[in-house]
Amino acid sequence: MSEVMDIKVTQTVKTRLHDQSLENAPFGHYFTDHMLVAEYKNGAWVSAEIVPYQPLQLDPSLAALHYGQSIFEGIKAYKDDTDNVVIFRPLDNFKRFNISAQRMQMPDVPEEIFIGGMKKLIDLDRNWIPGIANHSLYIRPFMFATDAILGVKPSETYKFVIILSPSGPYFSAPMRIYVEEKYTRAVTGGVGFTKNAGNYGASMHPTIKARELGYDQVLWTDSVEHKYLQEVGMMNVFFIINNVAITPSLEEGTILAGITRDSAIQVLKDMGLNVEERKINIDEIIDAYKANTFTEVFGTGTAATISMIKELRYKDFVMNFNTDESKIAPELKQRLDDIRKSKAPDKYGWLVKI
Repeated sequence: MSEVMDIKVTQTVKTRLHDQSLENAPFGHYFTDHMLVAEYKNGAWVSAEIVPYQPLQLDPSLAALHYGQSIFEGIKAYKDDTDNVVIFRPLDNFKRFNISAQRMQMPDVPEEIFIGGMKKLIDLDRNWIPGIANHSLYIRPFMFATDAILGVKPSETYKFVIILSPSGPYFSAPMRIYVEEKYTRAVTGGVGFTKNAGNYGASMHPTIKARELGYDQVLWTDSVEHKYLQEVGMMNVFFIINNVAITPSLEEGTILAGITRDSAIQVLKDMGLNVEERKINIDEIIDAYKANTFTEVFGTGTAATISMIKELRYKDFVMNFNTDESKIAPELKQRLDDIRKSKAPDKYGWLVKI
């Protein structure tokens, strides 16, 4: 399929941009004028087009609604001071999307649709990208099963869609985190490493329970001992202990391989820190806190970028952090922002220009 010839564009008659304020836009509330829609049937992607943003017409027996074949990605585009537009690491999201697709027994989406269609869509709606600090254009590619028949089996038809949302910061204040011991996000051999809808649906009940206690998110632990740390909410997590950045290993397949996580690892090394990707036990964290060697903790993710954590609670033990005195996380965030905004060299080739 040709990126230029096969993605048809139907433009909206009238933009909705003038009806929205892009400054301080809440995350995921506003959507641009257009979206990309592609169809898969008879073993092939048969169409891809950009159309005005509109509701989807779905059959009540839609397979995705009953059996959960639904995956997505989160990507961001930025506008620099001279109005140049770049996407941050979309090729890595493209690869991860298809890893999720394979685990969920769904078809791969070809690069000319995922990347080519994304670039064309963003270029068409580039005026929606906020040129404001801590703002960006959030890009949501997703795919779901569309067979209109009941029966537990992989669908034979699918729809792939990309929508765009101008957004401000996801978390504006440092977070309070509750270490979860009862509920489990992911198990070895499961789908924790994929970005499928069910992972997020299953996380909502424990998160609400934590919020009832005054916490913003949960820090997930392993399913066997509830001791080994995994993700925090929908983010990867980093602990600064003895000036070493420690983040849970991806080896067991229970943790999403975050694009921002990987970027943070590279930049932390640039900052002169040693980075360890390994299993980490909550008891080690508590011991380091008591010894005054555990100095910072933060989350990383596409939506949240770098999010400060001011409190961790495990059982009745509370660990507090003065985020105003944090040095590593703010510098990491600034360095990543400078790369995204083209204020620092992109020596890793992370930016894709529009």
